[in-house]
Amino acid sequence: MFWVMPDQAVSLRGLRKNFGPVEAVAGIDLDVADGEFFAMLGPSGSGKTTVLRMIAGFESPTAGTVELGGRDVTRLAPFERDVNTVFQDYALFPHMSVLDNVEYGLRVKKVPRAERRERALATLRSVRLEGFEKRRPAQLSGGQRQRVALARALVNRPRVLLLDEPLGALDLKLREEMQVELKAIQREVGITFLFVTHDQEEALTMSDRIAVFNQGGIEQVGTPAEVYERPATAFVASFVGTSNLISGEAARAVLGREGTFSVRPEKLRVVLGEEPSGPDEHEAAGVIREVVYAGPATRFVVDLDAGGRLIALQQNLQASSMDVTGLRGARVRLVWNRRHEFPIDAPAEPVAAG
Repeated sequence: MFWVMPDQAVSLRGLRKNFGPVEAVAGIDLDVADGEFFAMLGPSGSGKTTVLRMIAGFESPTAGTVELGGRDVTRLAPFERDVNTVFQDYALFPHMSVLDNVEYGLRVKKVPRAERRERALATLRSVRLEGFEKRRPAQLSGGQRQRVALARALVNRPRVLLLDEPLGALDLKLREEMQVELKAIQREVGITFLFVTHDQEEALTMSDRIAVFNQGGIEQVGTPAEVYERPATAFVASFVGTSNLISGEAARAVLGREGTFSVRPEKLRVVLGEEPSGPDEHEAAGVIREVVYAGPATRFVVDLDAGGRLIALQQNLQASSMDVTGLRGARVRLVWNRRHEFPIDAPAEPVAAG
């Protein structure tokens, strides 16, 4: 059987960026396939935005190469690259109408007026803004302005669309709505989206694959399920969602193994009575130190008899806040299926919840 590898929209090799003595990007290799929705996820200062700016041509690498569609663009100016960028502040022209904003890039490229208008109107339809052509940015909601910025970038038909925290200025409800919108638009237009975010839920919700950045390097690349369910390092386990790390004496006592292991809080079952664990389950006894009621779910912080601490997350299917907060100080057993614990690349340390 012959496997056909997808074309690479973006290929980075040995990419490095220094700002004086500070190494912002520490020599990364990364491939993003054509048509992928790819997220670069990491905390502030992890290097993800610097990588995006080097792909766009706004920063020059200290070392390494940037290829777009197999073409080395490392030393080319931004306007010579087949990319467009959508920024967090949208950067719309306030004195122009929606239609004029979307047409602007085509006008700069001297696209004929009739074609320019046709492409702009088609792009506005693709982002569900037909009927808004004559409005000014000040007359639009935050989500609508975000879609105008997206249309202005898409109308140029770039091979890759770069998005730098484009939802960061929106409130929570609108941000959640736009996550669904952006993914639907990307699927419809079929262009590679390279998305920078520090929001773990955003990356998990929208992406085909995620690269998790830390201190200028990439800790893990994988699908959302792979990164969340099987974190490769202690940093990924703690940064992408909440995770428990079991290592040292606790790993030997509870799991009967050496090393560091990750298990997610929602995989743990809080047992108050004598319910026996199954043959494929591990359990750890302890005392509930803290109870945090959060409406749909409750977080239990449990100090283990074996040392260290685990966090368990339990859905409130029937319980109320009065039911669960009274459990502080109770002795419990935490039970989980062995298939939900994964070894990770981390130094031995006490049990910790990230």
